[in-house]
Amino acid sequence: MKMIGSFQGGEVEYYSFDSVVDDPHNYYPSEFLNTLTHNGLPPHVLKLKVGCPIILLRNIDPANGLCNGTRLVVRGFQRNTIDAEIVLGQHAGKRVFLPRIPLCPSDDEMFPFQFKRKQFPIRLSFAMTVNKSQGQTIPNIGVYLPDPVFSHGQLYVAMSRATARTNIKILALPPNAAEREERSKKEKKKAERKGKEIVNNNKEKKTTPVYNGTYTKNIIYKEVLTA
Repeated sequence: MKMIGSFQGGEVEYYSFDSVVDDPHNYYPSEFLNTLTHNGLPPHVLKLKVGCPIILLRNIDPANGLCNGTRLVVRGFQRNTIDAEIVLGQHAGKRVFLPRIPLCPSDDEMFPFQFKRKQFPIRLSFAMTVNKSQGQTIPNIGVYLPDPVFSHGQLYVAMSRATARTNIKILALPPNAAEREERSKKEKKKAERKGKEIVNNNKEKKTTPVYNGTYTKNIIYKEVLTA
């Protein structure tokens, strides 16, 4: 929520209506249900400002560009609708009104009951996962890779979203960056306890080779290379 504070204007909050299907004895109070947030559901308290980017979580009207994963920008607020503008795809620039709809988790085994939340099917979207970006064309892309990809085709999907190679910026951390940082902190604390200064020489473990430059690993099926 720190990034939304950089937007001008007042902040608007929309609260969800949470319930459990077939719960006549009210075993699950609304205060408890409000604390639940599944990955595929919007939050109980949706905080928005005009101009902030959002992403659609459900297929509402595919023919008019309102699909799961569509990115939009908030343009205005109503009591029961949100005025937004589609920013990517063939429907870019189109103004739409998003309603509140009942939503249920896609994983029925997530909770021991059937959870239902009535809320706007959106989330703030200052960034998105590689899988969520699949099929979209984005003018300018920043790819954050603190760790290498873990599945076949992910790196290709991430790097092929832009229209030109010059429109892609990649931040890839060097190998064992987290281990080196952690080891540096431990050495610094150890030196402070002894009252001595040490020089961090960033020695690498023998099990991991060191290469010059910045790089990341790609994962592909062996069948692709042997076909």
